[in-house]
Amino acid sequence: MPNHSNTIAGWREWVRLPQADVGWLKAKLDTGARSSALHAFDVEEFQRDGADWVRFGIHPWQDTDADAATVELPVHDRRVIRSSTGHTQERLVVLMEIVLHDHPVTAEVTLTNRDEMGFRMLIGREALRNGFLVDAGRSFVGGRAPRDIRRRNRGRI
Repeated sequence: MPNHSNTIAGWREWVRLPQADVGWLKAKLDTGARSSALHAFDVEEFQRDGADWVRFGIHPWQDTDADAATVELPVHDRRVIRSSTGHTQERLVVLMEIVLHDHPVTAEVTLTNRDEMGFRMLIGREALRNGFLVDAGRSFVGGRAPRDIRRRNRGRI
């Protein structure tokens, strides 16, 4: 059980992904989505000790491929996901730790191409039910990233 409850978060927040060594990633909190989703590229499945694993890259910044990170995690599941536009797609699911407002949450995260989306990560209600309330009228309740990080996120390196 989480040691926090009813932590107020805005509809967009800066999060950390410790397993990917990503210290800053702007995410959209979406109570309309069940699962969380992360922009992933060069997705490659492989076997490790008889188990299914996946290796993928993450671009933490919105408008650039700078500071890409590579992650290897066990495959948790495969799911057919229906997008907000009604299209279905089979996606790999991994368990990832997401740190939101300094509270770590283990979430089921689907891997997909979010290049055309406004956010590299979407955090769905399954992760948010671990003690977060989303105030749709607020943003960055947990604080803003430092200015140089915000500039990197906008492609101004």
